[in-house]
Amino acid sequence: MNVDVCIIGAGPIGICCGIEAKKGNLSYLIIDKGCLVNSLYNYPKNMTFFSTSDKLEIGDVPFISHNTKPTKSEALEYYRRVVSSWKLKVNLYEEVFEITKKNNFTIKTSKGTYQAKKIIIATGFYDLPYNLNVPGEELGKVKHYYDEPHPYFGMKIAVVGAANSAVDVALETYRKGAKEVTMVVREPSLSETVKYWVKPDIENRIEEGNIKSYFNSSITKIKETEIHINTPEGKLVIENDFVLAMTGYQPSFSFLEKIGIEMGNDKHKTPSHNPKTMETNIDGVYLAGVICGGLKTNKWFIENSRDHGKLIISHILN
Repeated sequence: MNVDVCIIGAGPIGICCGIEAKKGNLSYLIIDKGCLVNSLYNYPKNMTFFSTSDKLEIGDVPFISHNTKPTKSEALEYYRRVVSSWKLKVNLYEEVFEITKKNNFTIKTSKGTYQAKKIIIATGFYDLPYNLNVPGEELGKVKHYYDEPHPYFGMKIAVVGAANSAVDVALETYRKGAKEVTMVVREPSLSETVKYWVKPDIENRIEEGNIKSYFNSSITKIKETEIHINTPEGKLVIENDFVLAMTGYQPSFSFLEKIGIEMGNDKHKTPSHNPKTMETNIDGVYLAGVICGGLKTNKWFIENSRDHGKLIISHILN
């Protein structure tokens, strides 16, 4: 298959790019190694977005939510409807292995080979979790992705992290019957970015002792029935069934570097790109969405990067 634009990543921003390509009468193909909006699908089942539904809208398709802030299930339904409404060409469960360039780009995947004049990378950052890098992390009791609280009913769990994911997991597992919930936080306090309507809730649960917390602390060893923690007061060993490591995720820099995209020398490893056109140091290769921020994964969201597709397609057409 030969196309004008190959878009890698079928998240909301990849979908935006496909819509803009179609508007510009460009031939295109969207490829994703997972399901449609794979990152959103892997979010916790009961997740609620920060943004209101109007800020998540793409492709001039209204997003009607029954709540002030839309839920994960509403978002999945919405983006399915967007793809169906625009009749977008999307290849799912197809992993891109290699991209090379002579005159055009050759994209080799798990299912075939394609030719494209331009490449847009909109792969997000949800594939690679930050590891704890401690003995015992390989045990099946350590989870870097959280779906729902039911598996942790009656269990003693430790939640690692200080931001929204960790707070949501601690509160939900506590309320759904976990026997004991302990937060292990490397920082001296919870993150300032914790949702303002949730922060009083977690602070009160910690203060009353229903959720235990250790700040300025870290897990040093994980065993089948216990974990070892370094705290300012000394070393502790507590009983434990599961460790939920809500430590964040990072983009696949190796994929970008393999293509030849340069990484910045800043602490965020910001990939090289022109913010006016989104083109990288490689002619014809563009970045869109959260991956543009490198390790600063809280810089770009759906609401402030949904125009990346317009910038890219405008530059391609001109």
